[in-house]
Amino acid sequence: MDMNLYKRTFDLIKLIVKRNWITISIWIISIIAINVMVVGAFTELYSSQEEMFAMAETMKNPAMTVMVGPSEGLDNYHVGAQMSHQMLLFTAIAVSIMAILIVNKNTRADEEEGLIEMIRSLPVGRLSVGLAINKVMSTSFILLFLLMTIFMYLTGIENITLEGSLVYAATLAVTGMFFSSLTLVFAQLAENSRSTIFYSFAFLMLAYLIRAVGDVSSEMLSLISPLGLILRTYPYVINNWWPILIMFVWSVLLFGLALYLNSIRDLGSGFIASKPGRNSASKFLKTPLGLYLRLQRTSIIAWFITMFLLGVTYGSIFGDLEQFILSNEMIQQLIEANSNFSLSEQFMTVIMLVMAIIGTIPAVIFALKIRSEEKKKRIENILSKSVSKNELLLTNLIISLVLGFLMLILSAYGLYFASSQVMDDPISLFTMLKSIVVYYPAMLIMIGLAIFLNGIYEKATPIVWLYIAYSFFVSYLGDLLNISEIIIKTTPFGNIPNYPVGEIKVIPLLVMILIAIILIVIGFITYNKRDIKEQT
Repeated sequence: MDMNLYKRTFDLIKLIVKRNWITISIWIISIIAINVMVVGAFTELYSSQEEMFAMAETMKNPAMTVMVGPSEGLDNYHVGAQMSHQMLLFTAIAVSIMAILIVNKNTRADEEEGLIEMIRSLPVGRLSVGLAINKVMSTSFILLFLLMTIFMYLTGIENITLEGSLVYAATLAVTGMFFSSLTLVFAQLAENSRSTIFYSFAFLMLAYLIRAVGDVSSEMLSLISPLGLILRTYPYVINNWWPILIMFVWSVLLFGLALYLNSIRDLGSGFIASKPGRNSASKFLKTPLGLYLRLQRTSIIAWFITMFLLGVTYGSIFGDLEQFILSNEMIQQLIEANSNFSLSEQFMTVIMLVMAIIGTIPAVIFALKIRSEEKKKRIENILSKSVSKNELLLTNLIISLVLGFLMLILSAYGLYFASSQVMDDPISLFTMLKSIVVYYPAMLIMIGLAIFLNGIYEKATPIVWLYIAYSFFVSYLGDLLNISEIIIKTTPFGNIPNYPVGEIKVIPLLVMILIAIILIVIGFITYNKRDIKEQT
């Protein structure tokens, strides 16, 4: 082995830690805090063993299997079993996102901006950057493993055992290592950071969809997915270590592949080459709208497909949902006692919330495209032409507004398409469209916040992502954690009625639209005032 390939790796580790320690700390603290809060809430959620049994019966429903994964320990459904069943998948996804974003930022994104080239001009090994980011991420996930184990075990809750906590934390750590290595591979294959992010998130979404289908139809299919594999650890119930070992081996193999690919490719290039463009641009491509649509074409198509398939995945289990109701008298009694609406309609409101928040992600990405172009110092070249700041920002806003709305529509169509095939009396398309479109004002506020932050202080734009994560947490887990209604309403999604169960009130929606407009207007004004050259 030529050690010169890894020369000054330790210096690069220190540099990466210095640049990312705050981000890594926030991720680790947030992940641990949410899990500790949830496990504490589980202890107070049920007042009797009968209620716990009813919840366990509900978990047998294929609809819940699609959402949270396979169930074990339902015959003795204690707090540990609940934690393993209801939180492991979502936490693993959060850890995966953390790995993807940080690895991409410190590899392909830095290479795209010329930072890696500058570093490589110094006496630094060819593979030092890849090894350095791997060491930083591995150390971060080992730290997550240790702290998660300690804090979960120190809750002192019965059935939250030390072995279970070790397995739970190790599952999350090895998932992070796997997606760190996977993203590093995609960073070698792709030609730019945008494609690296696309491939990584596409793999994560595909892993989720394969797991969802496999968990209700084929065990072998589910084991193909890394998310399906790690759920077979069953912390606090069976405490399997073999999935953790398999995932670790895959992480090492992928990391080795990433280093090999890095050693044989030219700096700034990728193995998946972009298609050559035309010799001359069309008239539409010469406009800001045409240019930005062209730059985001792949992402737009990918997100359209993702949102439609997400709807199809959730819709496919509606038939089993109705059959489960008919075969379970206890659940029928619970429905009659709690609501005049069917379980399908109640379940649909939860799905719509999840799909609306997921659909907000690409809408905000499109709104912040102008920021990413600014960071790469491409905006000045565009503004040197006969294009104003307002025209440029308005183009991004229009794309975000239109495509964000289409994301919601496509997810509803996917949900209806699949559910209508499996239900004897399907929910109408109009009801589904109305149930998802009602979240559009909440999406508008997130888009408005992105425009606002980009205008006020562009380096603060990550706040919008934290707010989206916070919105998902309090809106989706609010009832579970007994979060105050006041706190839930601090997020726009918490102010949206769960139609058709909840009644739609026009005034709150109009107020939200007005707030979004105010944020957008301020964003336009401040963006025009600030000096792009100085700020970047």
